Amino acid sequence: MKIRRISVCILSIVFMISCKSEKNREQQPLTQIKKEVTAKEILGNPDYLAISYGGYRGKTRDSQPSIAELKEDLRILSAMGVKLLRTYNVQPKLPHASNVLKAISELKKEDENFEMYVMLGAWIDCLNAWTDKAPNHDVESPNNAGEIKRAVALANQYPDIVKIIAVGNEAMVKWATSYYVQPEVILKWVKHLQKLKGEGKLPKDLWITSSDDFASWGGGESRYHVDDLNELIKSVDFISMHTYPYHNTHYNPEFWGVPEAHANMPDTTKIEMAMERAIKFAQKQYDSVTNYMKSVGVNKPVHIGETGWATTSTGYYGPNGSRATDEYKQGLYYKLMRRWTNRAKISCFYFEAFNEQWKDSHNPNGSENHFGLFTIDGKAKYPIWDLVDKGIFEGLTRNGNAITKTYNGDKNALLEDVLVPPSEEDIMAKH
Repeated sequence: MKIRRISVCILSIVFMISCKSEKNREQQPLTQIKKEVTAKEILGNPDYLAISYGGYRGKTRDSQPSIAELKEDLRILSAMGVKLLRTYNVQPKLPHASNVLKAISELKKEDENFEMYVMLGAWIDCLNAWTDKAPNHDVESPNNAGEIKRAVALANQYPDIVKIIAVGNEAMVKWATSYYVQPEVILKWVKHLQKLKGEGKLPKDLWITSSDDFASWGGGESRYHVDDLNELIKSVDFISMHTYPYHNTHYNPEFWGVPEAHANMPDTTKIEMAMERAIKFAQKQYDSVTNYMKSVGVNKPVHIGETGWATTSTGYYGPNGSRATDEYKQGLYYKLMRRWTNRAKISCFYFEAFNEQWKDSHNPNGSENHFGLFTIDGKAKYPIWDLVDKGIFEGLTRNGNAITKTYNGDKNALLEDVLVPPSEEDIMAKH
């Protein structure tokens, strides 16, 4: 009996150990599997800050940033809490986007906690765009098919990173006179991508959109309110709209001039109130798009694919123009924009992460070169001085430079370069 009891006891222990081992085998993979998030979960989530990113440092895109340089930038952006990047094209001679995806993939292998996703842009043109021939806006470029094909290939190669494909960038707005196309072209490619999803030839959770000016999405003139646009609104997974109060300080400065009633206020107060009006102007454009969308019987997310504020300009927005341009105003705009969009659960692909000097290479002080939150050599501009103070960039560099503040962090020195917006009376006189 004693031997039998011992045998039963041993068998019980073996059974318990076996059960525990089996349970551990079942549970272990669960701790190792990381839940893959979708575009639906990322967009509108303030824990996934979005930004437009180009890593070009030179005066021409012929000089492509290396993988090491891209990883340097991605670490900086990740430290800021940015987890969603926007790229613009996948053209064969410009491997920037594919290299960004490769860099993110390598960083994820190096650090299992590194998290970054991409809205992959496919550039769309009309026939004869960027040539010495007259652009034909009613016929698309034969290059578009290859651009879409490359975007599909990259989305399938990096399904854990590419969460969105954006067909075209400001490709429908009429002022893009060098290359714009009719909405039917964008619609054609959006439907093509949606069809591939339905056939299982693209990830089913991949979201498809086009990123364009608010007017192109129906928020402006009636000439944009066409059947193909209405069908496009129904076909995309969300709307990605652009809003630039900065440019409107010159072209449509209804909100920018200092009212006569504010004439005796301190200069900083005049500037702060002008920037608050700028945000309200952006909100008005956002509302105009959502209202038009609803008027055609659609209710889906609307996010901001681009908005930003430059810090240098010798043109329409500088000292001899609307006086909109400096780091102080950029700082106010950035903070107000992030506050609004985070609270409203709107993704905002702020334009842009770093200055890029190829955009207006013949005019170093042209505004297009100076939209970045960082200078090319890695100095943090006024909007993110507080992040430098918090130490989040410690140990990180760009082009071999530690991340420091512009103006050596001297706000008084910065304010010496800040101009007060013109009075309403002065603006009316010019227009």
